Amino acid sequence: MTAGLQDSRRPHNGDGFGLGYYTSPSLGPAPCIFTSTIPAWNCINLLRLSSKTASNLIFAHVRATTEGSLSDSNCHPFHRNSLMFMHNGNIGGWRYVKRSLAMGLQDRWFNNVGGNTDSEWAFALFLDVLDRMGYDPDSAALNNSGFGHAVLRKAVLATIKSINALIAKIPDRIRKEREEGLDCRSLLNFAITDGHSVVCTRYVSSMTDEAASLYWSSGTSWQEDQSMEGRYRMERRDKGADIVLVASEPLTFERDDWVIVPTNSILTIHKQAVMIHPIMDEYYNPNPSYIRSTGFAVSKGLDATEEKERGE
Repeated sequence: MTAGLQDSRRPHNGDGFGLGYYTSPSLGPAPCIFTSTIPAWNCINLLRLSSKTASNLIFAHVRATTEGSLSDSNCHPFHRNSLMFMHNGNIGGWRYVKRSLAMGLQDRWFNNVGGNTDSEWAFALFLDVLDRMGYDPDSAALNNSGFGHAVLRKAVLATIKSINALIAKIPDRIRKEREEGLDCRSLLNFAITDGHSVVCTRYVSSMTDEAASLYWSSGTSWQEDQSMEGRYRMERRDKGADIVLVASEPLTFERDDWVIVPTNSILTIHKQAVMIHPIMDEYYNPNPSYIRSTGFAVSKGLDATEEKERGE
């Protein structure tokens, strides 16, 4: 995190971080994972390693604890063979969903969970869904060749549908046991990759709320600004896209370099091509001018689409 982009008005994600990146195919399809429980900006090893590390596909995550303790096992990205997974948000009514989610998993995916976050259980559910679709996450052939962006996209959508179904089964008496009621809304910004394609969601299980923000940017090079150390910008020398970045918030001061992903949409990156599709379920609204509230995402310590970015 560059000092110039830290915003004192918002909470910093200081509960650990993680990096995952793919290396030479000769070393196998699994990514290299590096996690730590100290804040990313205080980790000298991160600075040392990142300045000498190159990869065609990198996942990075800074954590602000919502569920689970402060430990390496709870730091994203989570992985199984070539698959990596990250989550920004929360699963609604988690304490009343966790047991049902876990009991529905096959043993392999249940035993893959090493921490105690809702995010890692969501990844276990994704693996279970992928397997039941006929694509074994432990298949050597699939891990080497890739599962295909269409398969990953279908599995992510099925995972979201399964989470919503589990939440819908929470009894009314539990939903009403608190004076203010049980909040069953989920923020499900997922990112999944097999080393070949990337699929990201920006999603909230609500018709009236905005999801946590998600942006993307593309260009031909990612260059450091010579006038300010640690400040970067995306450059475009032609209409091609050699680099695609996806982030919860813009990583540069040039906001025009970034495109916001609409709420309840799924973004796919394959061979540097970016595709965005709506997630058409019970929380989808086809009206592009429909205004949602940012209050829920902000209450969870997350950023959401600002009014000026919605054109209000």
